[in-house]
Amino acid sequence: MLRSEDLITATNKHVNHTTNKLLLMTASVEDQISKLREQIMLHNSSYYTHDNPIITDAEYDRLIQKLQKLESKHPELISPDSPTQKVGGTVLDGFSKINHEVPMLSLDNVFSSEELSDFITRINNRLNVSEEPVFCAEPKLDGLAISLLYQNGQLVRAATRGDGNVGEDVTHNVKTIKNIPHILKGKEIPETIEIRGEVVMPLAAFNAYNQQAKDQGEKGFVNPRNAAAGSLRQLDSTITAKRPLAFYSYGIGLIKNGVLANSHYQRLLQLKEWGLPVTDEIELKSGSKGCMEYYHSLLELRDSLPYEIDGIVYKIDDIKLQQQLGFVSRAPRWAIAHKFPAQEQQTTLLDVEFQVGRTGAITPVAILEPIFVGGVTISRASLHNQDEIERLGVKIGDTVVVRRAADVIPQITRSLADTHTTSKDIVFPSHCPVCQSEIERIEGEAVARCSGGLYCVAQRKEAIQYFASRKALNIDGLGEKVAEQLVDEGLIHNPADLFALTTEQLIDLERMGPKKAENLIRALTKSKQTTLAKFLLALGIREVGEATAKNLAEYFLTLDALKQADVETLQEVDDVGEIVAKHVEYFFRQPHNLEVIDALINAGIHWPAILPKEQKALPLAGKTYVLTGTLNQMKRNEAKASLQTLGAKVSGSVSAKTDCVVVGESAGSKLTKAQELNIPVIDENELILLFQTHNIE
Repeated sequence: MLRSEDLITATNKHVNHTTNKLLLMTASVEDQISKLREQIMLHNSSYYTHDNPIITDAEYDRLIQKLQKLESKHPELISPDSPTQKVGGTVLDGFSKINHEVPMLSLDNVFSSEELSDFITRINNRLNVSEEPVFCAEPKLDGLAISLLYQNGQLVRAATRGDGNVGEDVTHNVKTIKNIPHILKGKEIPETIEIRGEVVMPLAAFNAYNQQAKDQGEKGFVNPRNAAAGSLRQLDSTITAKRPLAFYSYGIGLIKNGVLANSHYQRLLQLKEWGLPVTDEIELKSGSKGCMEYYHSLLELRDSLPYEIDGIVYKIDDIKLQQQLGFVSRAPRWAIAHKFPAQEQQTTLLDVEFQVGRTGAITPVAILEPIFVGGVTISRASLHNQDEIERLGVKIGDTVVVRRAADVIPQITRSLADTHTTSKDIVFPSHCPVCQSEIERIEGEAVARCSGGLYCVAQRKEAIQYFASRKALNIDGLGEKVAEQLVDEGLIHNPADLFALTTEQLIDLERMGPKKAENLIRALTKSKQTTLAKFLLALGIREVGEATAKNLAEYFLTLDALKQADVETLQEVDDVGEIVAKHVEYFFRQPHNLEVIDALINAGIHWPAILPKEQKALPLAGKTYVLTGTLNQMKRNEAKASLQTLGAKVSGSVSAKTDCVVVGESAGSKLTKAQELNIPVIDENELILLFQTHNIE
């Protein structure tokens, strides 16, 4: 039995233990809140101040939500400097500061219909009403918020939101945006009015700008929002003027000596009448049901809109009710942003696989830690090609941003900063992962391809369909469906196997029957009698079409001679430049391709011998010319045709076997190489004189 003093001691120990536990819990919460605030402030600086986000919007929203929940459970830990109580970022030193007479606040977010209903319930409770409120619903543009100050109808000042109280003076830059009027038009314009809206880079312009940057080997923008923000915050307004920006109004701040409508929606229409751009998608909606209908309709339209949006903004339409509801520290109580499912999320790149397409294209595919993006779970994404991997600077083990818009194939848009510490390089294979043939990548081409076209399992169906096509072996009855069935049933593994098929095997195929089977066997037998040109075409060598196949056949006369030709010799053939020559040389270098070719010959494919053409007594017969630079008195193809008429071969590259180089204006590396090799060089006037001498007009 416990004595009373023992009970007191035990009770005191329990109280002290509980107190210590609570203190530890409080310290833990304080530590969590402190770390979250530190993280969010870092991301605010990256996003708002430096226009260089290092996490996705969805990840940022999660951090804010987590901090809000902790602060709501522990209101005693809320401080004025918390990111939940502040707006945006700081003002850059390069810009003058502007104080907003009416603060430019941010918006709170909801992410579901339930959260939207809770928001509307809070409004009704504050207003002490039961009827559904009317909202002005607007697309939430993803750009940079600015204010435009007009005095007597003339634009006098423009500022960024900054921290909500102090923004950056970007007047000179804003005046370069084409759809912002410098002078308002119409009637009843207030003496002083501050228009608020969003500067964006339209999607078409964003994609075109990034493509141009990519083509020039320069870094593009991460997303349209950063494109807009980075462009507007240039210290040199001539740079901003070159960027395709647009502005859309969404509200009014300061107003003096003027009368406006008592409806937010009608105010936007007034702005439109004065010449200020307003989005076409604004609508009036009643209550939760109306707002959700608008949400779903705009979500469907999202990918067809000319600008990027990341949600909806609902604002109480009645201005008097807005004033009655008022504000909290960083946001109005009468407005809310309803965020769309994120089109971008961040995850870990676990590995990279290399797939071989039907035409031999090698595509790197990212294996990802599964992540929910744009309404679906994503675990794989295309990395396109080696150039794209290098452009992104992505490595295995990196934290990467994955984007999926509508039904577009998921893609990795960037690797996040400082994630390379435990990462490893992505090594592009030198041989096909399916058939082990060499992977061919010609300089200047983005796509790498397997060169084992006749043998590679991944290319089997494509190779057989092309082999049997009308311009090649012209095997009547061997269309796409039949070719696919033959491959799927395991009856053929390469084009040579076609000639071992029997009527009995074919009858079992879907929609075949005895008659069709017999006809196909006859067509296969007939196709064995062909020409060398058609046979070469049927092999499916990259960029070897009918004309090139014919030229190769007429130049080399035999298949064996062609198989032994090197790149320089191949370029002696009309219309065969360096790239086509490399494709041909790669193809005949693969043992698997040669095995299939031997099997085709053994199956009975044959063609008549080609006799050498008699050399005509042409003045430039056996000579190789190269054209470079811009010709002013004739077109390049005209000059080429005239040279060929005189018997010359016109090549696309300069080599030791080149006899003459014709230079036009702005001749580049070809002229330099010709000079290094001491090859004769003539200009356009000398070329025309040559043609006139031989009566070529």
